[in-house]
Amino acid sequence: RVIAPDHLGMGLSARPDRFLRLDDRIRAVHGLVDHLGLKSFHLGVHDWGGAIGLGLATRMPDRIGRILVTNTGAFRSERIPKRIALCRAPLVGRWIAQHLDGFAWPATWMAVEKPLSKAVKAGFLAPYGTIASRRAVADFVADIPMERDHPTRPVLAAVEAALPTLRGKPMLLLWGLQDFCFDGSFLAGFTQRFPEAQQRLFPDAGHYVLEDSGAIGIQAAVDFLTGV
Repeated sequence: RVIAPDHLGMGLSARPDRFLRLDDRIRAVHGLVDHLGLKSFHLGVHDWGGAIGLGLATRMPDRIGRILVTNTGAFRSERIPKRIALCRAPLVGRWIAQHLDGFAWPATWMAVEKPLSKAVKAGFLAPYGTIASRRAVADFVADIPMERDHPTRPVLAAVEAALPTLRGKPMLLLWGLQDFCFDGSFLAGFTQRFPEAQQRLFPDAGHYVLEDSGAIGIQAAVDFLTGV
């Protein structure tokens, strides 16, 4: 079976009335894994899911089988695109990301190289049709730990420090090389930490790599996770 959780406040999940940080989200997924009684599972991570999912994996490495990594990060970086930095700027950042829908909506064209169909675009935007429903979107952006005194920075640093516990596990880096955010520097960060990882690179794909690569990328992911 495939388990694809919506992170709290995102997708069709509940909308908590408090700010959730990286550690809260790792604990939430940890709770889901325990609730479902998962003793052994493969893991796929993307975007913020890299820090969350690999943070989870470093806390239970004995349960982790194969790891699929797509356009994400799980370590500190000084790099942030200006368009994302704007969404976390003091005073105006939350207004842009939450009130003006200046994050979820632009992602439907900034995160791809091939235009999304109307149906797929509508699917991406469906959970975020109101200001209230976009609170967690703005929270996620605000939780990017760029400042050295940011509350989430020690948590991300701990995830980064624990990544070596995952060495030796089968890993596939499936990457869209046109990603404006998780660019080649993040791919290099993973290859340096996991030199034995397989790579499947898509030169013409963006951040939503599986949308741009389509059936080829999806089949590569399936083949890896099923051990083909």
